[in-house]
Amino acid sequence: MAKNRPVPPADWNGRPRVNAPPPSATPPAQEPAEPKDRPARLTVGVVGAGRVGPALAASLQLAGHRPVAVSGVSDASRRRAATLLPDVPVVPPAEVLARAELVLLTVPDDALPGLVEGLAETGVVRPGQLLVHTSGRYGTGVLDPARRAGALPLALHPAMTFTGTSVDVQRLAGCSFGVTAPEELRLAAEALVIEMGGEPEWIEEEARPLYHAALALGANHLVTLVAQSMELLRSAGVGAPDRMLGPLLGAALDNALRSGDAALTGPVARGDAGTVAAHVSVLREHAPATVAGYLAMARTTADRALAHGLLKPELAEDLLVVLADGSSAADGESSR
Repeated sequence: MAKNRPVPPADWNGRPRVNAPPPSATPPAQEPAEPKDRPARLTVGVVGAGRVGPALAASLQLAGHRPVAVSGVSDASRRRAATLLPDVPVVPPAEVLARAELVLLTVPDDALPGLVEGLAETGVVRPGQLLVHTSGRYGTGVLDPARRAGALPLALHPAMTFTGTSVDVQRLAGCSFGVTAPEELRLAAEALVIEMGGEPEWIEEEARPLYHAALALGANHLVTLVAQSMELLRSAGVGAPDRMLGPLLGAALDNALRSGDAALTGPVARGDAGTVAAHVSVLREHAPATVAGYLAMARTTADRALAHGLLKPELAEDLLVVLADGSSAADGESSR
């Protein structure tokens, strides 16, 4: 769960409020304010009702902010907006910016620069308006056209996979956010993330692509690997591959997060070249599309196991020969 940090006594520009008590002062005892009664509540708009935007806006609504507008083109995006943000009108992007003090730009990465430039050129960006994008790839530099128009830029990327349903709001509790913000807006960025139940993790502007590549490598490729594994288990006659894999993969993930490379097990880490050769052979026969991925991951696993002293050099030689032969055979088949 997120740590209970107090929201800093600052306005949304990150400046201390004039009437804020000094940090050492003891505030008078009072009943906790309801979300709607807390200070600095913002009207919230969403440009791009994909899987992320409505969930973040719904989470901010729980913290007392008020969603007032959302834009979405496809039927799916409109359904998501209706489910997570009922009674919030669906309007064009320019109208979202006209109505909202805090605007979430939740569009695909490749569409973000053009969207920001277009909004800035049409003059709909207002001075003092908080403009937040959720791209993992970009920092705040992509928001420069809007910043020149007076917007306050934040990059808040939730390190979470989204389904487009209400479960996403619950998953934000304790979720890390990759945050990039100008120094004067760091307090505002931290406050927003904490209000959504998340944990801010500060990422430098130039480190954003590396940060995002790391998350994609772990989360996106994991889905591909698990889906392939389930397909192979079904082909092998397993009736409930999800039930078989769940405890195994859960334990593997837990071990990896705790111990890193020391958690490596299996035929590659042991140097069982014969077993790996049998795997390659049966995969080539029954699921040739999986061979290239298996070989690539096996080579990477072997390299890491060697580097960490888990794979004995004398066993690695035969294993690497098998992997090289398998790769050559796969290349030969793909060139036919």
